[in-house]
Amino acid sequence: MQTDPNPKKSKDSPSNSANTESTQLPSPFPDEVLEKVLSFLNSDKDRSSVSLVCKDWYNAERWTRTKLFIGNCYSVSPEIVARRFSKIKSVTLKGKPRFSDFNLVPQNWGADVHYWLTMFANVYPFLEELRLKRMTVSDESLELLATAFPGFRALSLMSCDGFSTDGLKAIATHCRNLTELDIQDTDIDDFSGGWLSCFPENFGSLEVLNFASLDSEVNFDALERLVSRCKSLRVLKVNKSITLDQLQRLLLRAPQLMELGTGSFQEDLLPGQIGDLGNAFGNCKNLQTLSGLWEVTSIYLPVLYAACASLTFLNLSYAALRSVEFGNLLAHCPNLRRLWVLDTVEDKGLEAVGSSCPLLEELRVFPADPYDQHLHRGVTESGFVAVSRGCSKLHYVLYFCWQMTNAAVATIVQNCPNFTHFRLCIMNPGRPDYLTNEPMDEAFGAVVKTCTKLQRLSVSGLLTDLTFEYIGKYAKNLETLSVAFAGSSDRAMQFVLEGCPKLRKLEIRDCPFGNAALLSGLEKYETMRSLWMSSCNVTINACRRLAREMPRLNVEVMKDKESDDSQADKVYVYRSVAGPRKDAPPFVLTL
Repeated sequence: MQTDPNPKKSKDSPSNSANTESTQLPSPFPDEVLEKVLSFLNSDKDRSSVSLVCKDWYNAERWTRTKLFIGNCYSVSPEIVARRFSKIKSVTLKGKPRFSDFNLVPQNWGADVHYWLTMFANVYPFLEELRLKRMTVSDESLELLATAFPGFRALSLMSCDGFSTDGLKAIATHCRNLTELDIQDTDIDDFSGGWLSCFPENFGSLEVLNFASLDSEVNFDALERLVSRCKSLRVLKVNKSITLDQLQRLLLRAPQLMELGTGSFQEDLLPGQIGDLGNAFGNCKNLQTLSGLWEVTSIYLPVLYAACASLTFLNLSYAALRSVEFGNLLAHCPNLRRLWVLDTVEDKGLEAVGSSCPLLEELRVFPADPYDQHLHRGVTESGFVAVSRGCSKLHYVLYFCWQMTNAAVATIVQNCPNFTHFRLCIMNPGRPDYLTNEPMDEAFGAVVKTCTKLQRLSVSGLLTDLTFEYIGKYAKNLETLSVAFAGSSDRAMQFVLEGCPKLRKLEIRDCPFGNAALLSGLEKYETMRSLWMSSCNVTINACRRLAREMPRLNVEVMKDKESDDSQADKVYVYRSVAGPRKDAPPFVLTL
């Protein structure tokens, strides 16, 4: 369930979005037929749309739904969910705003999953899957999850915090039907790797195991036995404590892997050992995704070559490769669709991407050192243009660089007009076109004019209100906009809110937008999922007015200790059918 459908309807009431006449007409289909048809709908958006047609369709949809997606854990309450749906087996739940990834959301802000789990234990004891993102998860919650749901099968924790390896021990001990344990980018109290030995010796159902973000050494004997037993294991991502010798042993026991995250490559091997490792990679005929590769050096890259032909996703975001060795590796990867890489490959490396990866659809270039402002290092507009020339299928980009020009961006989008996600981060805030010294307005104007399918946009560099006028006028399919250190006046934000008919998330930080900008969205916010504003010129009084005039919105202000009492330092606005949350900490003022 997304937050778009109107979940505050009672179980017998039709959607407010359906017209009166249609809700009074009975469905031409018997209930059994309608429910059977709806059972084939897998898309959250399609199911949400179906539920708005009429009372019969609303009821049939809620009786047949087994998967639930909630993009904001405070947009609805567990009680409302339980009243509406009775057969949920899979839940995806997101918590904190995205800016928590940048430490802009204070500690102990909320998004604790425990109350949700308590409710699920009562109404959905048959729950099989739980996927959490930016949620607070305690060991107590993991123990409840492990013991209250006998058929539980899949747990994914992405960017979550609050738990330790003791909680993982409970999952390993009690979840006898577990097929997926995926721990990504978590802030975990990592006491030891002994949790792997808690899987029973007769347990062998795992298909996905990812503990790459954990730090401690693991019990390798237990891991090796586990991998040997799990004949259907298709995803294995280990942490950097796993040595090359251990990695080889794991590959010999799981040649069926489709996704592999390696450990560290910082080890001295004899030539014969290097050959054995290469043979182990060569036996992985089905490998499609490769990541990890911590501290890999040119001497070990050839061991990967035999497994590269089938790769569609190569994640090198922890491997500081140089352009020549990177180019040699890419020559063996003709089928890449997704590539993540550090800017140590420089423009020469990106030229190799353009010449070697014609099928590439997604590129992410991260800074190896975001605080190094020497322009002769990293990547520039030249590398980006080179990729666009050779990769016409490119539609998703996240590109960190120190310099860019308007002309380069215009060329890039002409070469790749099908961008759906365009996230350009010029790391020196407010930097203009370094050749003309003009603002970067025309660059992003070219993006929104040319890329008519654009859904997500992140802007950076020196930007005036003209950029936002372009966005409001041309970005008709834009759903998420992220803005930092940009704009000249309130009018910039007003342009976006007056245009962009599909806008769902607006994220703003360190911009000169004030009360007039905030209040210009009164008619827009109820059709959006959320608005985030931090370090802008918004006052608490303006937030109070917004809350008063839009009572179905939750308007939260997070105060900094040193700030003026009248200023709203961080503002988070989101739709909710559950009303103000009950677990807000003292530093969160709910208006």
